[in-house]
Amino acid sequence: MKFKRQLMYAPAFATILVPTLHEIFPHVDALVPVPLHRLRHATRGFNQAIEISRELASHTGLPINHQTRRVRRTTTQSGLSASKRRKNLRQAFAVNGALDAKYPLIIDDVITTGATCDYLAAALLAAGAKSVDVLTVARASIKLLR
Repeated sequence: MKFKRQLMYAPAFATILVPTLHEIFPHVDALVPVPLHRLRHATRGFNQAIEISRELASHTGLPINHQTRRVRRTTTQSGLSASKRRKNLRQAFAVNGALDAKYPLIIDDVITTGATCDYLAAALLAAGAKSVDVLTVARASIKLLR
């Protein structure tokens, strides 16, 4: 989706994810798309996590929380080992002000090692979230990282 600007898949992904969201995460009070650094967003022209979140919000009525931001420009995660991914994302995320949501749900397209979600969740918890859950479209094979 993100590398070939295939935004037309976002509605289909949301349709697939909505039943899971309702069944496994009935307590969430906001969707939090993984933020891109402003320069990467400008280069790509869109944020795939926001596109998926918009579709999920239209199906569920949940608000999208835009308080998170990527404060440090990071190397693209593709091709990095698990340890390099963690190092790459350390202190990459911040939350603007006290978090409006208490039970946010991080939304992303693919989870590989979990480093992105771990660091974003830590920022959300530090800003006042009581718990943080994650919902992604796909999980990458760990074998790809070896």
